Amino acid sequence: MVLTTTPSPLPHFQSAFTINSNNNGYTAQHRSHSRLLQLLNECTDMSQLKQIHAHTLRTATSTHSPHTLFLYSRILHFSSLSDFDYAYRVFDQVHNPNSFMWNTLIRACARSSDRKEEAIQLYYRMLEQGIVMPDKHTFPFVFKACAYLFALFVGKQVHAHVLKLGYDSDVYINNSLIHLYGTCGCLDVAEKVFVKMPERSVVSWNVMIDAYVQLGEFDTALKLFREMQNMFEPDGYTMQSVISACAGLGALALGMWAHACALRKGGADMLNDVLVNNCLVDMYCKCGSWEIAQQVFERMPKHDVNSWNSMILGLGMHGKAEAALEYFVRMVRMERIVPDSITFVGVLSACNHRGMVSEGRKYFDMMIADYKIEPRLEHYGCLVDLLARAGLIDEALNLVSDMPMKPDVIIWRSLLDACCKKNVGVDLSEEMATQILESEGGDCSGVYVLLSKVYASASRWDDVGMVRKLMTDKGVTKEPGCTSIEIDGISHEFFAGDTSHPQTKEIYKVLDVIEERLESVGHAPDFSQAPMVDELNNEKQHALRLHSERLAIAFGLLSLKPGMPIRIFKNLRVLDVIEERLESVGHAPDFSQAPMVDELNNEKQHALRLHSERLAIAFGLLSLKPGMPIRIFKNLRMASVLAWITGDDILLYEESLDVD
Repeated sequence: MVLTTTPSPLPHFQSAFTINSNNNGYTAQHRSHSRLLQLLNECTDMSQLKQIHAHTLRTATSTHSPHTLFLYSRILHFSSLSDFDYAYRVFDQVHNPNSFMWNTLIRACARSSDRKEEAIQLYYRMLEQGIVMPDKHTFPFVFKACAYLFALFVGKQVHAHVLKLGYDSDVYINNSLIHLYGTCGCLDVAEKVFVKMPERSVVSWNVMIDAYVQLGEFDTALKLFREMQNMFEPDGYTMQSVISACAGLGALALGMWAHACALRKGGADMLNDVLVNNCLVDMYCKCGSWEIAQQVFERMPKHDVNSWNSMILGLGMHGKAEAALEYFVRMVRMERIVPDSITFVGVLSACNHRGMVSEGRKYFDMMIADYKIEPRLEHYGCLVDLLARAGLIDEALNLVSDMPMKPDVIIWRSLLDACCKKNVGVDLSEEMATQILESEGGDCSGVYVLLSKVYASASRWDDVGMVRKLMTDKGVTKEPGCTSIEIDGISHEFFAGDTSHPQTKEIYKVLDVIEERLESVGHAPDFSQAPMVDELNNEKQHALRLHSERLAIAFGLLSLKPGMPIRIFKNLRVLDVIEERLESVGHAPDFSQAPMVDELNNEKQHALRLHSERLAIAFGLLSLKPGMPIRIFKNLRMASVLAWITGDDILLYEESLDVD
């Protein structure tokens, strides 16, 4: 290897290398090393570093000298941050690298985006050479690389080495272990490491809480957060996980408390934290309050691509497709931020929710042609679902056949669902069902139910019976419809035909009142959601009457006071005619909520009909797939809640929720 100095070095580097050759021995060598270390501390680019390295090669007699070894370690550290190839060449020049040099290179690889495998390879190479052993600073970087690569088996091997060397009580190593096992889905092992830790830092609590959140244990994460507060003050990373847990639970009030807690405990620093704000935008969108999400977004002093992605995805989730596309245009044209693949998932999802076929095609082509983004399965899934929902089954099938990857079960189920709803031929539906059953994870109740509906729509009752027998033979059971509603902080679950609730008699009396009022306005039941057998109408009506969402709505009408938030969570699908039914269940329209002008009743009624909660219910009915949760949020005191979050009453709001 030939290393040369730059022809025109900077003036202070020229003088740096002018060392009196008459001063021989240790003093001159020591002065040279001291001056080179000083220059390394002032070094700002690779050109200067190469000059220092070249002079080190000329003046150093041996890399065995402690001073020379330290000098090389500093050169290696700087080069590992800027030029990996050069760092490797420096490392290979040293005949006896110490643990610091090994750790420097392993850390650089572990932190890089495309060299994490090399971090593990360097660790094995270090063991093979056996000159120096890994120390407590080595293992956190190796575990970081294993976590990113989901290399659980390798991680367990390294963990065994940690135990052998006696580093099992080191807090930094244990933090990395929790992160590794949590990332790889081994929550029980992560818990064991956390419980056995003799000493914990705030990072220990953060990684454990984050592991619970990432694996969907939201309640446990919040309980651990409360326990943590007795010992440590939460930081920005803590609040990110807590806010994400609230988003996972769909708990708007709890999410608002977390927002208030972040403002009270973090102050301006946390208020301006991009990552915390991104979590807040995501949380408010998932909890049904996209308006507050929009306010948080607009108040952010700085946005990154994830900020825009959260806003676009959130607006699309709520059917605000036009607003989502406006944010995309603003992102790429005004802010000059380059979208990534997740951005286009949000854009295509927004188009899908609103049935915007031409726009969906346009943005799919734009992603490929303008931004050179290779479509992934998620992008194809969005476009296939969009085309299938619009009745363009043939075009959707052509797109699936042209995909460079194998379609997954979700894409096939989207096609089967569209075939079922659009009354496409039975033969095509059967082909879709076959594809699903042959796909990994496709042998579930959903495909049998959809196929049963296809046969029932064609009045092929023998085939309906055959499908049900097949389900019985295979031990496949239909997931029961379940609806939950929160009353005074307590979640009440209802299943179809449920009679286990303590207020069952009162609930069914309310259902009787609902039926009477529906009949009085001439409502005709939609039997398409009743069991797919050849029954009489009154039997179908009885089955339809016992749907879980009807029981939850009846209980809500029975229990909730006017002005209280109403949140209904479903695991299947709500009735198609909920707007007419809710109007019929209630009394005459309350025009006091319509615009305060002297209008005719029908105009006021039209204005009242366009209230946000009605539009949200209607959009949910149009957009959500079977099996997706339907969340309805009705909040009549949003303005005052916003004042609690942004004003001086944060502590009062926190106390009112009885949370430490």
